[in-house]
Amino acid sequence: MTNLLGSYRGHLQSDGYKAYDVFNDNDHVVQVACMAHIRRKFEAALKENQALAEFALSQIQLLYRLERKADQENISSEERAAMRKEFARPVIESLEVWMEKTYPTVLPKSDIGKAIGYAYGLWSRMKNYLNDGRLKIDNNLVENAIRPIALSRKNFLFAGNHQAAENTAVICSLLSTCKEAGANPREWLIDVLNKMPYLQQSGSETTLKELLPNNWSLNQSPTVL
Repeated sequence: MTNLLGSYRGHLQSDGYKAYDVFNDNDHVVQVACMAHIRRKFEAALKENQALAEFALSQIQLLYRLERKADQENISSEERAAMRKEFARPVIESLEVWMEKTYPTVLPKSDIGKAIGYAYGLWSRMKNYLNDGRLKIDNNLVENAIRPIALSRKNFLFAGNHQAAENTAVICSLLSTCKEAGANPREWLIDVLNKMPYLQQSGSETTLKELLPNNWSLNQSPTVL
């Protein structure tokens, strides 16, 4: 994970997957949790303990209503951060106290116990979204972007060999980047595949980077080599 992000500095938003714990002592990475994943745990506990689960969900709903209000008013990131500090922070803090008082009263291995344990373990990361209006309350945008790959996961099990699977992952990542960058995947592939042999011969690493979808999209009519 650290090799993948390299020298990245900034915010890292994710679910509670343990692999991200490697950044706990990294002063250059501010971890932000995902409220959508936290909410799902409480939704799963509704049948087992409706009263406690519904209370947690009602408080989380208040936070989402605030985000919708900010979206509708199209306020700046600075104004959103100020709104969160005034209205969302009290909800976040009171819900934290509620979890501290409630967790000892439930079975840790129960659905509600697991929901509270999961949420509380990520709460310090979750509170970080309050400080920067550019941050989202959840990472649903990323979840939706990778959904096609997640749905095709079983098909990718039969790639033939490990190298083929890795190549497929690289291609899918590049095509997804085209989509996010607004680049036509077909036009990008044709242009890049035609140019790469010449660029590799010249050994120009900088030029190769310029052909990545997010950079290529800035110039829809790149010069022909």
